[in-house]
Amino acid sequence: MKIVNVTHGSFYAIGAYAAASLTAAYLARGYPPMLSYAVLVLAAILVATPFAVLIERGILRFLYVRDEVVILLVTYALFLILEDASKLIWGVNPYFVTGPYKLFGNLVLPGGIRVVGYDLLLIVLAIVCGIATWFGLNRTRGGKIVLAVIHNPEMSASMGVNVQRVYTVAFAIGLFLAALGGAFTAPMISVQPGLSVSVIVVSFAVVIIGGLGSIEGAAIGALVVGLARAASVHLAPDFELFSIYLVMAGVLIFRPEGLFQSVKARLI
Repeated sequence: MKIVNVTHGSFYAIGAYAAASLTAAYLARGYPPMLSYAVLVLAAILVATPFAVLIERGILRFLYVRDEVVILLVTYALFLILEDASKLIWGVNPYFVTGPYKLFGNLVLPGGIRVVGYDLLLIVLAIVCGIATWFGLNRTRGGKIVLAVIHNPEMSASMGVNVQRVYTVAFAIGLFLAALGGAFTAPMISVQPGLSVSVIVVSFAVVIIGGLGSIEGAAIGALVVGLARAASVHLAPDFELFSIYLVMAGVLIFRPEGLFQSVKARLI
């Protein structure tokens, strides 16, 4: 949507809080633990539905014609507001919900490598979400309409496309994916204030490295950042956060628009 949406960090954190709260209440009632994964998805839906209407329809729809910097500042303001609102709702104490994380136990891979089954589930979920998003944008009629609206909303409107509806749907899907990431990360961590800040920093680096608007670039950028952080933790733990910016700077020196820059028409 050509929006650098800082508020996505808040959606991630709120998704994690909602998942921790709902899953803890669900398991406390003695319901089947395996269905707790459906509760995680439900938490993301419950977060995405109201926020998509309130933020996109109530605020952002009036700013699409403004400069990108204005939208960036507005989303940053919303980020600060939602960060404090989450503290008012859930407090400052950490939330723990480890039930879904323990269901798959530990798996032994070839070579004697032991991994947590839930980690493999997240890898599969990430691949499915990435492929589904790419396929939806590039191989479906609805995705083509979204791309048309993003690149030329005036022409799309003249062809009978409901531009405002497309913006709302696209924003809601993006919000849902952010909340879904937070929901499925919640069983692995202690959900506490500051989660949104940490994830938005990494997400920003991933998007910049991969290239704005590129799903393939986001996937490669995520792998690059993950490997860089893992290597830094192993070799130089004090430079873990700095390693992300070092990689980002190295990529931007040679490819200022990211690894997978979008194709643009040449003006003659």
